[in-house]
Amino acid sequence: MKFTLFIVLAISVTAALAQPKKEAAPEGSGAKEQLKIKNNKKVWMLTYFRQRYPTRIEIDAKGNTVEIPLPDPMLIEKLHIALSADGRHWTPLNDNKPVWEQRIRDPYVRRGPDGLWRILSTGGGSATNREKAGPGCLYATSKDLVHWQVEGSLPLMKDVRNDSGAFARNIWAPEWFYDNKTKEYILFWSSSFKDAGWKESRLWYCRTRDWKTFTPAKVLFNPSYSVIDGTLLEEKGTYYLFHKEEEFGAKTGERRAIRVATSKNPEGPYSIIEGPLNRGQIVPVITEGPTVVKDPVNTGWLLLYDYCMTDRFGASYSPDLMHWTVEEDVSFPSAARHGSVSLLTPEEAKALIEAYPNKQSDK
Repeated sequence: MKFTLFIVLAISVTAALAQPKKEAAPEGSGAKEQLKIKNNKKVWMLTYFRQRYPTRIEIDAKGNTVEIPLPDPMLIEKLHIALSADGRHWTPLNDNKPVWEQRIRDPYVRRGPDGLWRILSTGGGSATNREKAGPGCLYATSKDLVHWQVEGSLPLMKDVRNDSGAFARNIWAPEWFYDNKTKEYILFWSSSFKDAGWKESRLWYCRTRDWKTFTPAKVLFNPSYSVIDGTLLEEKGTYYLFHKEEEFGAKTGERRAIRVATSKNPEGPYSIIEGPLNRGQIVPVITEGPTVVKDPVNTGWLLLYDYCMTDRFGASYSPDLMHWTVEEDVSFPSAARHGSVSLLTPEEAKALIEAYPNKQSDK
C-alpha cells in the first residue's frame, strides 16, 4: 500500500464549461473598497488560479462533442491570493498576479493541525511516471504562505486499473480533510477512465498520516451522475460533501452545477440532498469549484463557486447548510477560478500584504 513521491510535475487541464455572459470586472480589480485589517479581527484568504476558457463544451442529440469558441481566452495556472473581511468582497494581492511561479491549477490550500500549510493541485507526474503509476497531483508545503516548497507528485490512483488494465486518465481538483477521530488526512479527488475527465467521473479517496505512505484509492462517492470538484465539511457530526454534478447535453439538459450530499462518516455512504434548483441542485448553473466556510458576517455559512467561463465568481448564504440563497452584493478578482478559503490572523494577513503589495490602482 506504500508509494513514494514523484518529483517531476505536469498539469492537466479540466473541461471547459459555460454560464451565460455577465460583464467582467476590470483586469486588476477586486473588492469595491481596499481591505482594512483591524487588530484582533480575522481575515479570510481566497487562493485560486485564473482562466477565461477558450471553448464551451456541449453534446448534441447524436452524442457528438461540440466545442463552441469563447472570446478572449486566457490561462494563468499559478497561485493567486485575495483577502476579505466579510467573505463577499475580495481584494486580490500583487495586482491579481501570481504569488508563486510554480504551475498550479485548482489549488486547494489549507493549514493542517501541525501548523503547516499544504497545497494539493490538479496535475503532476511526467509521461514516464504516468505509464508506470498513472496520473499524479501536485503536493507542496509552506510555513508562512510566502515561501513554498514542492514536495512532489502523488500518484494516488496507482493501485487502480479498469477492466482492460488501464490507469485512470486524470486526478482532478484534489483536496484533503483532517479526520480528528483517526488523526489521519483523507485525500479525495475525481477520476475517470474515459477519454475526457468529465465523463463518468467518480470521487475517490485515500488516507495518510505522514504524507509519504498512502492507503490504496477507493471510491468515495458514486452517484447516478458524473461528479467532479468535491469539497468536504464536518459540522456537529454530519459530513457535508459539496460537489459538482457534471451532466449536460441535448439528452440530459444542462445539469452542470453544485449539489450536496451528507453522511455520518467521512468515507460515506453519502445521501444526496435534493436541492430546490434544477431538479436537485443548490446554486444556479453553470457552476463548479465549491468551497464553504462559516459566514464572517452572519450566523450561518457561505458557499463560494465560480461560474465557468464567464469571468465571475458567486456566493450563496445558508443558515443551516441546507437552504441556500444567492448573494447579489459580491466582488471577486477578475477571472478567478476554483478557489479555496482559509482563515488567517491579522498578523498573517499583514505579512501577505507586505510580501505582495498592490502597486497599481484599480482600473
